[in-house]
Amino acid sequence: MRVLVTRPQPSAAATAARLEALGHEAIVLPMMEPVHQPQAALDVLALAYDAIAVTSAEAIRALATITDQLAPHRHTPVFCVGAATAQAARQLGFQSVITGPGTGIGLAQSIAGTFRSQSGTVAYLAGLPRSPGFENALADAGIACRTAEVYRMSPAAYASGDIEELLESRLPDTALFYSYETARRFFDLIAPEKIAALQDIRLLCLSDQVATAVPPGFNTIAIAADPSEASLFALL
Repeated sequence: MRVLVTRPQPSAAATAARLEALGHEAIVLPMMEPVHQPQAALDVLALAYDAIAVTSAEAIRALATITDQLAPHRHTPVFCVGAATAQAARQLGFQSVITGPGTGIGLAQSIAGTFRSQSGTVAYLAGLPRSPGFENALADAGIACRTAEVYRMSPAAYASGDIEELLESRLPDTALFYSYETARRFFDLIAPEKIAALQDIRLLCLSDQVATAVPPGFNTIAIAADPSEASLFALL
């Protein structure tokens, strides 16, 4: 099966390797690229806080150039949205890593359950753009949150027609979409009159929210049972 991978690097390369190990042909076409802003993390971690929260492995990768300056924070509890983010945090040297249920709102609920009736402040290492769900859920639970935007996702540069030429020469059977912004960017780059030629591609989306970026008319849109790559691959 020919599978289109639209997520940013280096995650795209890892996904492609997993697909090829399963016998599929991967077409790597990142729609976005991260711009890291590690100083924002140092600024927020210089203030008083009780725990760190991370809802993306990209936020951990954004810290790679400041690992020596993270020494005072390595034993602080780090609440991670899911297993991949938790693994990245451990690899960077954090010692007290808590793995969340896979969603920002679920992670906020886990933090609230840990704090219980105690007040606390969370240092949230975040990206831009992002869903407001995590921060809103913390606020609803009465937990203070200081947000540091440690990376932003910037659209990858493609010349006009590049995407359409690739899709015409190597039309995928399936496309994987991991985020709303990635899916939205992909369809924005395709001329409306070209969309009809793609409507038989199976679109596999990590969540219902991601699927809302897909324009009308596609014949097969499937949603992962939970927001993990394993669940997405189960749809292949």
